[in-house]
Amino acid sequence: MASAKSCLRFAHNPYLREAFRCQKPLRLRSHPARHLSANNGPPKVRPYNDKTKSQPLVGTRTQAPPPGPFPTPKPSANGKAKSGVVYAPYIRISLGVALCGSIIYSMVTPTPSIIHPQAHLHACQFTSPLQLESPSIADRDTLTKRESGITPTSPMRLRMEAFIKAQQKEIVSTLEKLDPSHKFGTDTWTRPNGGGGISCVLQSSDVFEKAGVNTSIVYGTLPRPAIEKMRVNHKALDPDVDSLEFFAAGLSCVLHPQNPNAPTVHFNYRYFETMDAEGNCNAWWFGGGTDLTPSYLYDEDVIHFHRTIKEACDKHDRGYYFRFKQWCDKYFYIPHRGESRGVGGIFFDDLDEEEKDQEQLFSFIKDCLTAFLPSYLPLIERRKDMPFTEMQKEWQQLRRGRYVEFNLVHDRGTSFGLNTPGARVESILMSLPLTAKWMYMHEPGKGSREERLLRVLRTPQDWT
Repeated sequence: MASAKSCLRFAHNPYLREAFRCQKPLRLRSHPARHLSANNGPPKVRPYNDKTKSQPLVGTRTQAPPPGPFPTPKPSANGKAKSGVVYAPYIRISLGVALCGSIIYSMVTPTPSIIHPQAHLHACQFTSPLQLESPSIADRDTLTKRESGITPTSPMRLRMEAFIKAQQKEIVSTLEKLDPSHKFGTDTWTRPNGGGGISCVLQSSDVFEKAGVNTSIVYGTLPRPAIEKMRVNHKALDPDVDSLEFFAAGLSCVLHPQNPNAPTVHFNYRYFETMDAEGNCNAWWFGGGTDLTPSYLYDEDVIHFHRTIKEACDKHDRGYYFRFKQWCDKYFYIPHRGESRGVGGIFFDDLDEEEKDQEQLFSFIKDCLTAFLPSYLPLIERRKDMPFTEMQKEWQQLRRGRYVEFNLVHDRGTSFGLNTPGARVESILMSLPLTAKWMYMHEPGKGSREERLLRVLRTPQDWT
């Protein structure tokens, strides 16, 4: 039955009928339908037999091929050879396959490029027309994470990335418990050259006017001017290269509460390294810090914040807290206002092998980051439901104006982010408050709580 169907399909096609010498269309017998009954079984299938067909199809198993490689066509009645007859089809098909194979082989096989006309065969240089680009460092890191996961022996950049992503989830989950009716929105984004980030933002909730917890992973290339600038603090950088691959990973958080009695808080912890073309690290460093920015001063809140940070620092070096606090007071200073942005905390940058080894500094970063929730959570829980007046809300808006001034004019992290090719502006400016206010020549009343805050901001204090 299968051969009959195939023959029927070919016979109804005039071109195939000519090619396969089916000179007459097939005629199939039709039989009236028979009904099954108890007395008769299923209809018998009769084999197909076309009596009008003079000879079977050329190339079938039922007939031997014509003698000789090129049989002479039989003349017709008028003495001319029949047209449309294909002779020696197997030979033609074999030659066609061989020709196509030769063309394909010549396209994918390396071709010799002779260096000199008199050069011997062994002196030829071979170049392949199909040269694939090698995978980027970001692609190789992605493959490593997918196949092997993150282990204690993984490169530091992968371990830092995994750690900050885990901390982001924990912090967001904890903050959502303060206001169960509102959830953080999650925005996952990627960078064209590798990396990406996760921005978790909450706006206009009952507790926070604006809150953001962001991770950022960046793969890129440093130009020579940037390398020369970084060599001031990192002598390990190669001064003789025109560019270097780099990796940066960081977790940053800014919380702006609704209640003016609750302080704003910020932290950022980051890791940076440069690499050769194979992804091997040749220079690295850690940076980060955290600071508190209250609108109304509660001494017990500031003391708790600083003591919690000091405990994390003392685990690694008893001189860290005082050294990094002074650095923080100096960094978060607003020169054109003559005051600090807040009541400080810690700040450090460029901690590399000259400070401690990589594992020790990574442990220090982890302890500082995990100390954030214990340092701030009691403060927001204590102040978020306190009553406040319109005058206090206005003062909070003025203080947030100072916050904006520092971030846009003096903050190096904001400047670096905005000047990075392919920067994601929305995530960088996440640190800005939802609302702020500026009033011309505003001065707080004598002896007021607002005036006391300004005195503290103009003269940093020891809170431990």
